[in-house]
Amino acid sequence: MTLPPDHPPVRPPRVAVLLVNLGTPDAPDPPSVRRYLRQFLSDRRVVEIPPILWQPILRGIILTTRPKKSAHAYAQVWTGDGSPLAAITRAQAAALQGALGEGVAVAYAMRYGEPAIGRAIDALTAAGCRRILVAPLYPQYCAATTATVVDAAADHLKTLRWQPALRFLPPYHDDPAYLAALKASVEAGLATLDFIPDVLLASFHGMPERTLHLGDPYHCQCQKTARLLSDMLGRPVEVAFQSRFGRAKWLEPATDTRLEALGAAGKSVAVFAPGFAADCLETLEELAMRGKEQFMAAGGKQFAYLPCLNADAPGMAMIEALVRRELAGWI
Repeated sequence: MTLPPDHPPVRPPRVAVLLVNLGTPDAPDPPSVRRYLRQFLSDRRVVEIPPILWQPILRGIILTTRPKKSAHAYAQVWTGDGSPLAAITRAQAAALQGALGEGVAVAYAMRYGEPAIGRAIDALTAAGCRRILVAPLYPQYCAATTATVVDAAADHLKTLRWQPALRFLPPYHDDPAYLAALKASVEAGLATLDFIPDVLLASFHGMPERTLHLGDPYHCQCQKTARLLSDMLGRPVEVAFQSRFGRAKWLEPATDTRLEALGAAGKSVAVFAPGFAADCLETLEELAMRGKEQFMAAGGKQFAYLPCLNADAPGMAMIEALVRRELAGWI
């Protein structure tokens, strides 16, 4: 069909993949951390306390005291490329773009901070992408992670007159590709050590215990990941949960408590974080630095932190396999 001479340019429709991770401050300083925490901790999926009760606490206490402490922690892991989480997610997007080729546009976004999900969707649609696979990089499903990415994408669609078609990557806690990548990554990490750890500890991000009783499958999916991985490795994998916050009861056992107990028992330990797609503050500072200090101070023998899948070959092979499967019928 021949278009009229005055017809605006029409881009051929394209397919896109949008990788999404949690987010990070723009810089390791208190103002940047404060902006990030305000957005993150104002999400009703993350903190389910009624705003009329929570917002005075957030704005009056937490955002006054926590940014300085958190900024110091971020400064310990900040790199020349910025936040490790942002740098690794950029690398994952670039590697996936190379694997998929020019027929699929690949971008990345953060649920909190920049680049925001809405702006990333706008950039992709401006480039002619009418079908977008949104891929939250959370293996285990939780309302505070996976669901809030879906919320943000859906909320942005409400603002658009011409909406693209969206698909969402489902959780992949027991997917063979994920488990194979974890096995390869853990075995490669263990092979670099000059000791054989007594305990292999899988540390997942913690959630309030009430989320389990409200119906989140997160706890069960974490346990299943560890159980299946243990079978593949041929050795036990212990589960613990990190990053407790506030006074509520959280999923147990707590990673810091477990590390102290293992240290007091004179054990050696290797810790890894299978719920994180990329190394970040919670892995590099909380586990690899503070976790090691707690463990050694309690009397532990030897400690190792094994990196996340990141943009290494096993992790990228997994992401590509998952994405290609979800793009079936579009490419």
